[in-house]
Amino acid sequence: MSGDLIVSFLLSFFYKDYSNIKMSISALGNPNSPIKIPFNIWMFFEGLLFLISLPTIYNYFKSTSPKLTVVLLIIISVFAIGACIFTSFFSVNETKNITTVASKIHGIGSTIGFCLFLFVPLLVSILYFKSSENFFDTISIICFILSLIFFVLFIMSDKETFSSTVIANEGLWQRLNLLFMYIPLCIVCLQEMRNIFLSSQGCFMLFIKL
Repeated sequence: MSGDLIVSFLLSFFYKDYSNIKMSISALGNPNSPIKIPFNIWMFFEGLLFLISLPTIYNYFKSTSPKLTVVLLIIISVFAIGACIFTSFFSVNETKNITTVASKIHGIGSTIGFCLFLFVPLLVSILYFKSSENFFDTISIICFILSLIFFVLFIMSDKETFSSTVIANEGLWQRLNLLFMYIPLCIVCLQEMRNIFLSSQGCFMLFIKL
């Protein structure tokens, strides 16, 4: 998740005419991009990482609500395949004035993936609420609201009406949208890392005593 923002930002330094504020992340992989190959390889790898994480996420939430957890996993899977893996093979064009079969497939995959992933913070909030994690469920619901706001701005940025306003900053809204969609899962990741650390520490102390 952090790589989605960091890798795209670092690669943008090698794309002279690219703007992180004005242009979407997907534009880094357009056919005319000088860094299309490393970017598309990263997008494929990112999708695989999401899929690899699914068992850990399931184990983390399954005792709280198996059904909701499965819904969460399905959404993450669709995002991983539609918005990451598919887009690594089917690139958008440098400008949206040019449409190809590849750009249409890219648009459909990423749109479905983003629209579904938008509800990940809400699902995580519900799961935390069910497990009485009041602090984390509040953070997650706030992230859901903010990600929804930035998603709407991201959609509006493409409209001609807002072309000369701050709303036209497509890249900025997309990155903020991703940031707040990812934060609840980042919390899950950090908590799981803490649990693993505490578990390994306990095993180490037991080993020392033996």
